[in-house]
Amino acid sequence: MTTPPIVLVPGFWLGAWAWDEVAAQLRNQGHDVHPVTLPGLDSPSTDRSSITFADHVDAICDAVAAAGPPVVLAVHSGAGMPGYAVTDKIPDQIAAMVYVDTAPGKGSINPELEGVELPLPPTWEELGENLDGISEEQLARFRERAVPEPAAALREEWTFANDDRRAVPSTIICTAFTSEQYQQGAEEGHSFLAGLGELTDVTWVDLPTSHWPMWSRPDDLATILGDVAKGVGT
Repeated sequence: MTTPPIVLVPGFWLGAWAWDEVAAQLRNQGHDVHPVTLPGLDSPSTDRSSITFADHVDAICDAVAAAGPPVVLAVHSGAGMPGYAVTDKIPDQIAAMVYVDTAPGKGSINPELEGVELPLPPTWEELGENLDGISEEQLARFRERAVPEPAAALREEWTFANDDRRAVPSTIICTAFTSEQYQQGAEEGHSFLAGLGELTDVTWVDLPTSHWPMWSRPDDLATILGDVAKGVGT
């Protein structure tokens, strides 16, 4: 069986490095893997003042093109919104979507955010995310390597126009919250879940762990991603 390339996009404050363990596992399984660092997330010294939401969408599209589409596109956390926009822009190049503790969002991630950038909060309590299964060493590496998010990319939103995005096979991996909680949140109208009701081919997977399963359950996450690739392989 030939499986499509797998493109991995991390969430807030992270670069391609965040996927190291998962990428290694997938490569050991024989998959072609392409982790991505989005514009502005390469270095704390990078000028983020002009980086837009569209820049993040374009960067993912470029990664898809470089990998050799169609691909399995896996997006984590805050990458859910630009990831869904990619399916609006190039749906024919996406064999399957995987949303890792995120979902196809619409609207702006943070329309009231001011300034040029959004740094990682100074304490884990302020971050307010599930840390189950993440070691102190992993948290220290996260804080050491975290890069501020470009604020404009979080204020802006995408105008959806291509209904073909609705048919892209999508897997929602629910880690910090259950699939039932995700579906309830979509019914309540949360913007980061707004695209769920549009999709016609959705598979739900519960993987109870932290918001960063690439660190707390990398083997299990790699297995799920590999299975998705096999499911759309030829």
